Amino acid sequence: MGLLLLISFCFVVPVSAAQSDSTVVDTTATVTAVATTDSTSVDTAGAAVVTDSSATDVSATATDGAAVAKVEEATKIAPQVYKNFFYYVLLFLVACTIIAVIGKIHSVYVLTRKMNGKYNPLSNNNWQAGLFLLFLVVFLAGVYYSYAVWGSWAWRDAATEHGKAIDQMFIITLVITTFVLVITHIVLLTFTYVYRMRAKRMAYYYPHNDAIERIWTIVPAIVLTVLVLFGFFTWRSITNVPEELQKSAIQVEVLGEQFQWHVRYPGADGIIGKRNYKMTSPTNGYGIDFNDKNSWDDIRGEDIVIPVNKSVRFHIISKDIIHSFYIPDFRVQVNAVPGMTNYFQFTPTVTTEEMRDRMNDPNYNFIMLCNKICGSGHWNMGKKVIVVTEAEYKDWLSKQQKYFTEELQQEFAGTSEVEGITTASVN
Repeated sequence: MGLLLLISFCFVVPVSAAQSDSTVVDTTATVTAVATTDSTSVDTAGAAVVTDSSATDVSATATDGAAVAKVEEATKIAPQVYKNFFYYVLLFLVACTIIAVIGKIHSVYVLTRKMNGKYNPLSNNNWQAGLFLLFLVVFLAGVYYSYAVWGSWAWRDAATEHGKAIDQMFIITLVITTFVLVITHIVLLTFTYVYRMRAKRMAYYYPHNDAIERIWTIVPAIVLTVLVLFGFFTWRSITNVPEELQKSAIQVEVLGEQFQWHVRYPGADGIIGKRNYKMTSPTNGYGIDFNDKNSWDDIRGEDIVIPVNKSVRFHIISKDIIHSFYIPDFRVQVNAVPGMTNYFQFTPTVTTEEMRDRMNDPNYNFIMLCNKICGSGHWNMGKKVIVVTEAEYKDWLSKQQKYFTEELQQEFAGTSEVEGITTASVN
């Protein structure tokens, strides 16, 4: 306990010193302000003196102000560091001490009962078995609380057609695993109480049972096989889109790089132009190959905007490392891998405005996130997804800028092609 007091004293002293320094700084600032006020009142006696003294005071005040600000900043950081580290270290040591004291008291209690001839070595079994039952009650209450309070986050309806099938898979798996979880813990923790060690009771030696072995091997195998096959066929129905539906869908390309997303829509031709990493330059960070005329009318999207009830096919690529294209509300997650293109096609069924009404949140937005830890800026790598009506989508698309700017036209175009490129980029 003395060691703890010494440690706590060592932790408190720097904080007190920092607070004292802050007080000194405040006093210094006050004295400086008073001195400046006095100097200003004295300098009103003569015009020349006022000018010189004011210039000197302004310079001195500015210097003192900068110094005071620097000292205050340093003193504000230090207590926070102490609180974040030493405070929790001290709490840990105090908790360890309390546990050690309780253990020591229990040891003294047991020793006393042994000396008085009242010690029963089986009494602890009743306590421990009872604690297991208590834990079972608390555990089941926690499971119920988790479903009742946080279940709404898991049961929120998907905003896409295929999302309903994904949700069905989750629900079936959740029901099965929850049933197994509850039954297993009830049996396990109840048996520890019913079959606890008691006086004049011998444990029954039961080393093996072939029937039980078969049951707990075959039943889980069948359940898992059904779940895997169900998931396999569901995933195939989502990803194996017929070729005619692929071509008729709205095409959108999404490029991930540390730590941002770029979005490209095709122009009037409906074809996304080629991309070549060798074409990457300060003016063409996307690496679009503007030698391909299909890229001349490609459109830049600041956000991902798509029409409701229309099939959209995403081309997902990466510029540097593996990222992950993840839209939770749409039940979509596809890796963006350098050197290859992954595809995912889906149909949104809920507009952003309709979702805001459902959530009773006027500021709610669908968000596309990176779901691969890709570096220090991973946490901020997101893109807003806006679902609108078809008319609103066409209006938005007509107002967006094209990737093929005038600067890029001069870089990629030959003299004989400038007129054609300019016309294509405008149309």
